[in-house]
Amino acid sequence: MLTELSIRDFAIIEHVSVNFKEGLTVLTGETGAGKSIIIDAIQLLSGGRGSVEFVRHGTKKAEIEGLFTIEPDHPIYNKGREFGVEIDEDGMVVLHRTITHQGKSICRVNGKLVTLGILKEFGQTLIDIHSQHETQSLMDPERHIELLDLFSTPELQQSQQEYQASYEKYRALTKRYKELSENEQEMAQRLDLLEFQLNELQEAELVPNEDDDLSDERKKLMNYEKIYQGVHDAYNALYGEQRGLDWVGHAMSSMESIADFDDQMGKVAEELSNSYYILEELTFQLSSQMADLEFDPERLNQIESRLNELNRLKKKYGASVEEIMEYASKIEEEIDEIKNKDSHLSKLENQIHEIGQDAVLEAKDIHDLRIQSSEELSQSIHEELKDLYLEKAAFAVDIQMKDGREGDPEIDGKPVQLLPNGFDLVKFLITTNPGEPLKEIHKVASGGEMSRIMLALKRIFSRHQGVTSVIFDEVDTGVSGRVAQAIAEKIYGISVGSQVLCISHLPQVAAMADTHVRIEKQVDNDRTYTKVRELPDEEKADELSRMITGAEITNTTLEHARELLVMAKQHKQ
Repeated sequence: MLTELSIRDFAIIEHVSVNFKEGLTVLTGETGAGKSIIIDAIQLLSGGRGSVEFVRHGTKKAEIEGLFTIEPDHPIYNKGREFGVEIDEDGMVVLHRTITHQGKSICRVNGKLVTLGILKEFGQTLIDIHSQHETQSLMDPERHIELLDLFSTPELQQSQQEYQASYEKYRALTKRYKELSENEQEMAQRLDLLEFQLNELQEAELVPNEDDDLSDERKKLMNYEKIYQGVHDAYNALYGEQRGLDWVGHAMSSMESIADFDDQMGKVAEELSNSYYILEELTFQLSSQMADLEFDPERLNQIESRLNELNRLKKKYGASVEEIMEYASKIEEEIDEIKNKDSHLSKLENQIHEIGQDAVLEAKDIHDLRIQSSEELSQSIHEELKDLYLEKAAFAVDIQMKDGREGDPEIDGKPVQLLPNGFDLVKFLITTNPGEPLKEIHKVASGGEMSRIMLALKRIFSRHQGVTSVIFDEVDTGVSGRVAQAIAEKIYGISVGSQVLCISHLPQVAAMADTHVRIEKQVDNDRTYTKVRELPDEEKADELSRMITGAEITNTTLEHARELLVMAKQHKQ
């Protein structure tokens, strides 16, 4: 969840630091006090578009920083590994963004500088912002297939993994077929290049590990004098009268003379004897090595020349001799493919057909599972809409197969196009008026209806999406009465499984808050400042009363506010 938010020199905010808690936090205050500015700051923290207009007048930069605490299995750990950002086991992630008065944007994740695009990747994994005026993922048809799959059973995930393996093979084969079958001129040029490269590599007569072996030999030749002197000194220290081996022999003889008198002395004598013969063997080896050591400057020149040749080849074909040899084998196969193109194309066609049909069958399993899940999802959405007094609304999931072209894999005699997640195109459709046709969900125009539809969807998907914090920015605009109470209950329901931050003008929503924060605007020395204050329990009824009347607190409105708080408490229980 979002644990702490720090904002400095942002719009009318000089400096605000807010600690957020679990559950539902509602932010209220007069229009223009700065409620939406706080949401704007969070939006920028999640990779939203910045502007110099956000920098407080008279300052050089605006700074926003958010501290998030996450669970050990949160998907953001995968993001960290993907982009090389370290996320400790303590489960803390810090997002930071600076916008200068010149319009530059500086982004950091856990202290590491990142691009705005990478910050957005992290931000969207942690924060989900919903507002009346912004198209959200729930309303985006491109995301509907992803949301439907989130709602689906684990069986679908297994089917998708099996499909992915076939799809990747199919895509690789079709890519190779296209390369071989298109553009004769390019293929001829490619063949000339490959034959030149292969000839160059064959003439080099490479030997496995040759570069390492030559480097070792060069090191020995370049350090010949040091090696010879070291072996010579070691040999002289051991062999000869009054030298190391001679003294060890004396020690061995002395201990052998008393070995029969003491078992312990016998063991020491035996160990000395073993050591003596080991040292004696080493002196023979040192003597042999001195005799074999020979400095050959011509050989050193040959090695240098060969290594230079290998390094030249490495720059073109691979980091090691093994990689170069693998590359030579690979281009030899490609040359054979090009020279025998027709037979290879025929072979590829058979492989593409076989793998394509396997992939289609696996995609059909995914399709059937999606049909089943769509029916369950539609039923769940209908229940949610009914609770929000849209009982006459109709919701459906439209699943169509992506039409293919001639030669594409077929299902029931019809060609289909294979996509990364199957062959399905998914859209959420809805109508709120009986007798009217179902339409794509993002084309529903009424603001109040859109709020309720979005909440119904969010109520279903919030427990599947894995985001840390869900933010609602005045999504309850345009509703009142019993609908307002239903929306309040839905928003609270979402907060049970996720941290929810909500800007609202509805007293019904504010009454549901686990934490109620009031945003106030004040003027000091002709400058405007925003103040953030968490309301204690004894002040909540007063704030709700102000929200009801929009003016002075009366006994009637205060009593109504207290009643709302009691009703909210009963609902939570």
